[in-house]
Amino acid sequence: MDTAAPAPSSPDRVDLDALDVPAEASLEEQKPRSMKHGDTFAVFDNNGDILSGDGSPEGLYHADTRHLSHLRVTLDGRRPMVLRSTMRDDNSALLCDLTNTDFHDSAGRVLLKHSRLHMRRVRVLWNGAACERLSIRNFDSTPVQVAISVSFAADFADIFEVRGATRPARGETAMAKLDACSVRLSYTGLDKLLRETLIRFDPEPAQLNVHRADYKLTLQPGETKVLFMDFTCDALLSRPTPRDGFFHAYMSARRARRDNITRAASISTSNDHLNEVLERSVSDLYMLCTQTPQGLYPYAGLPWFSTVFGRDALITALQTLWFDPEIAKGVLLYLAANQADVIDRASDAEPGKILHEVRHSEMAQLGEVPFRRYYGSVDSTPLFVMLAGAYLERTDDVETIQKLAPHVDRALAWIEEYGDRDRDGFVEYHRQTETGLSNQGWKDSYDSIFHENGVLACSPIALVEVQAYVYAAWNAAAQIAKRLGDEERARVLDIRAEAFRRRFDTHFYDADLGSYVLALDASKTPCRVRSSNAGHVLLSGLALPERAAGVANTLMSSFTGFGVRTISASEARYNPMSYHNGSIWPHDNALIAAGLARYGYRDEAGRIFAGLFDAANYMDMRRLPELFCGFPRQRGAGPVFYPVACSPQAWAAAAPLLLLQACIGLSFAPRDKRIMFDRPHLPAFLNELLLRNLTVAGESADVMLRRSDHSVSVEVLQRTRDCSVVTLA
Repeated sequence: MDTAAPAPSSPDRVDLDALDVPAEASLEEQKPRSMKHGDTFAVFDNNGDILSGDGSPEGLYHADTRHLSHLRVTLDGRRPMVLRSTMRDDNSALLCDLTNTDFHDSAGRVLLKHSRLHMRRVRVLWNGAACERLSIRNFDSTPVQVAISVSFAADFADIFEVRGATRPARGETAMAKLDACSVRLSYTGLDKLLRETLIRFDPEPAQLNVHRADYKLTLQPGETKVLFMDFTCDALLSRPTPRDGFFHAYMSARRARRDNITRAASISTSNDHLNEVLERSVSDLYMLCTQTPQGLYPYAGLPWFSTVFGRDALITALQTLWFDPEIAKGVLLYLAANQADVIDRASDAEPGKILHEVRHSEMAQLGEVPFRRYYGSVDSTPLFVMLAGAYLERTDDVETIQKLAPHVDRALAWIEEYGDRDRDGFVEYHRQTETGLSNQGWKDSYDSIFHENGVLACSPIALVEVQAYVYAAWNAAAQIAKRLGDEERARVLDIRAEAFRRRFDTHFYDADLGSYVLALDASKTPCRVRSSNAGHVLLSGLALPERAAGVANTLMSSFTGFGVRTISASEARYNPMSYHNGSIWPHDNALIAAGLARYGYRDEAGRIFAGLFDAANYMDMRRLPELFCGFPRQRGAGPVFYPVACSPQAWAAAAPLLLLQACIGLSFAPRDKRIMFDRPHLPAFLNELLLRNLTVAGESADVMLRRSDHSVSVEVLQRTRDCSVVTLA
């Protein structure tokens, strides 16, 4: 273990704790429209425009660089009115229906009354390009002449600049290249990389310069005219025309969605609103997934986290493992391929450690931020082992587990050598440079780990949920060893896990709290705070059975009606509008519910499911965001929104899937080709649940669950020959 002093911070490096997500304006108020495909994502306003400004995330981004910072469509110089702005249910396209305002002449006379022209913008994001079909129809009884202008600009800002980072110098913007139908904008960064945006129009505009395209159209009564445009990041010269490119992108996006649906399980229920919540969740999940050489990988969330995050993807994969194991496989193989090999203090890397974050932007390439490959996460490594064991239990895919086995061993070695910094048996974190993340668990804001009097804890810090993941990792490694035929290693790991469980209970359980403490600080003083983190102890099975009732009661005492708060309202740093100190996170609640269900508290898990379902019904497009505020629920009112919550967010999108699994007690025994329902429970808002294409070891079944008073029946509608479905009382 390297014990040299931490490297000094660089004056050109950004302090990560100071780089908060900007809150100049509420994203909930703006209701941006977000899209993603691969390493490209975009954020538009309700008109389908990009009007970026201070604190605004709007733009078209590729590889963490903003390739389009301005896009605006006007009718006769006026911005049209929004009639509808939404994503298709499958997220394949953005749909914006617009109309004209009153057109006046210089004397104030009305030339054209409002709502005579209908404009529909359909936009698709595919293979690094935003492709648009803009149609305009005249519903007036007389011919109309109208000028349509499309203005645009590209600032090539690094995503961390958009988030508020300042830089001492930037690269060079080249002179734009122009022809009759296209404009090419380019920028060469300080990293010597050329970044380009190609903007094309079809048909040819009446006028085109480096800032704007102008069309002058005459529309007869009832006539429709159509324009196509595309905006391509780092464009290749050979591309289909904007018209052909749009239809190719649109069909490809629809086809990709269908392919995912065909592979994964299908869910339908007796509650139409829940069906919409689930459809949006599944659509968001697959939109956020990126195809890597190792398989599917869910990027964390839009707009700020559209990239690889280790922790987020591992938890997302755990939540969706029953639904689509391919996501877990892709996550495990990618993280194994990028496991740390050496000590690198600037990136918080140590041998065997699993990634926290990857960035491809100019600032990352130059080291102005450490995220080119950053390992400052204490929980990704035990979660990696935990997911590997869960994946084996779900699929019995021994071939993949054999590939992962050396990486699992290296992760376990990191837990023992680097994770347990003071050799007390627990895993702690401490950043290696002053510019790294000061808190490296999932609650990673600077003020999220504190004592009962509000004083911030000093690192190294041993988080309660990290110990839960470590316990799960030892158990998972034991099961992997057993399946690979190493019975002696499995026995040693089992013994270690049980000893860890007893030691953990001694140091983390607090009888006065009725729960587990949030953490142990550098002096091993407990942070006696009632937090949602304790629910993760139930999730892993680390809690002794006699502790479960108290932990469940403590958790549910922080239930607002919409979800369990991150900390209790009685704590010193409680603030329901904060990021981690009193807010409600859907993924956190789903993990808590799964933990409650594991210890037999199905009704409590159902209450959490019902609360988040009710919250989703108040959300735009019934999409659960990254988090929302933790104010108590009021009759007849929805939740209070967090102003800069990412939406969609992968682990929030996956939360309803885990909540469903937790309530119905769904598990799998692939070696026996068996699907099991353990004491299934359906919340009061759900009478019937139909699950199709539940797969296990190449077999499948369609199953209907029905609620009757306090019991749930399970009916097998169809199954392949060797598949069995079992209900456990």
